[in-house]
Amino acid sequence: MESKEDEELKKVQVVDARARNISHNVRCTECGSQSIEDSQADIAILLRKLIRDEIQSGKSDKEIYKKLEDDFGETVLYAPKFDMQTAGLWLSPLLVAGAAGGLWAFKKHKQKTNVHIMVLDLVRGVPLTPKEKETMLDILTPPPPVGSTPSSWWARWTGR
Repeated sequence: MESKEDEELKKVQVVDARARNISHNVRCTECGSQSIEDSQADIAILLRKLIRDEIQSGKSDKEIYKKLEDDFGETVLYAPKFDMQTAGLWLSPLLVAGAAGGLWAFKKHKQKTNVHIMVLDLVRGVPLTPKEKETMLDILTPPPPVGSTPSSWWARWTGR
């Protein structure tokens, strides 16, 4: 007799755990900033009951998410799926990191090359000799400001 009660208790606990897990991933349509698990709005209470009923009827988590998405739209889920409409949302961190890396590489490359010498090489058609390069760099490189040293870590890191 007690084992049957234990089985019922375990079933209830499993249903409750699945319902809470799903409820944490579903946005309250009334509040917008809370999950339906945390919200006390009427719609959140109804959605929690709907989720429990769907679990008890034997539906999988994916089927429940799909039903909620069909009924309330994709914004009801906290983790939108990856498709053409949400590609910008998912790829924006990579784009920002790539742009920052490209800017950093360009800055480092620009520091190592002197455009004036490259132009003279192209105009003359013959590369400058090391002595000519040294003379050109002496002429084109501005003198450092008197008495100024990089005081911030940013200026030291960027080489300014």
